[in-house]
Amino acid sequence: MSVHKGHRERMKRRFLEHGIESFEEHHVLELLLFYALPRVDVNPLAHNLINRFGSLAAVFDAPIDELIKVDGVGRNTATLIKLMPQVARRYMISRASLSDILDTTEKAGRYLLPRFFGERDEVVYLVSLDAKCKVLNCRLMFRGSVNSASVSIRKIVETALSFNATSVILAHNHTSGIALPSREDQMTTRRVEAALKAVDIVLADHIIVADEDFVSLADSGFFRNT
Repeated sequence: MSVHKGHRERMKRRFLEHGIESFEEHHVLELLLFYALPRVDVNPLAHNLINRFGSLAAVFDAPIDELIKVDGVGRNTATLIKLMPQVARRYMISRASLSDILDTTEKAGRYLLPRFFGERDEVVYLVSLDAKCKVLNCRLMFRGSVNSASVSIRKIVETALSFNATSVILAHNHTSGIALPSREDQMTTRRVEAALKAVDIVLADHIIVADEDFVSLADSGFFRNT
């Protein structure tokens, strides 16, 4: 057995027996790179990536064109790196069952937060609920600011109607890291609320997410001012 192969086997065994918590960031990346570069000593490459981008999270968040500028990183390796945050997000979303009852802000936030994990763009989700606040559907509606021209209020209404929703929750993220609603957020919420009200559907909340934090416009009393 070669030195490199022996090292790989020890790393894999350590992970399987003890998990990843005791690993340094470059070890985590090295373990991942084993599967992209099976015949190469990837320890120096893992160190180079961490040093260049600053952290494991920054490596995963780096644009693919920047990753392939690093010596030793080809498009296949860069694709695997970019895949990891999105796999993690899909895993967390998969754990959120469609049978969830979102009858409190806490439950709604817990249900929605995984959908924004690792997102570098602003995205908008619409959750359709029945009369008992059971989730009928959760759909990615737009990629781009909730205040941008790409947000079609008609599409929101049509989606809610297609699932016979009694109420809906609108949610989007702020990539700035600050979850406070802007003036534009509030104006858009009013327009969506009015359009839904015209077809007897309640806009139950508009949740704004930033990193692992979120703000509920319903909890802030926004909908009591109509």
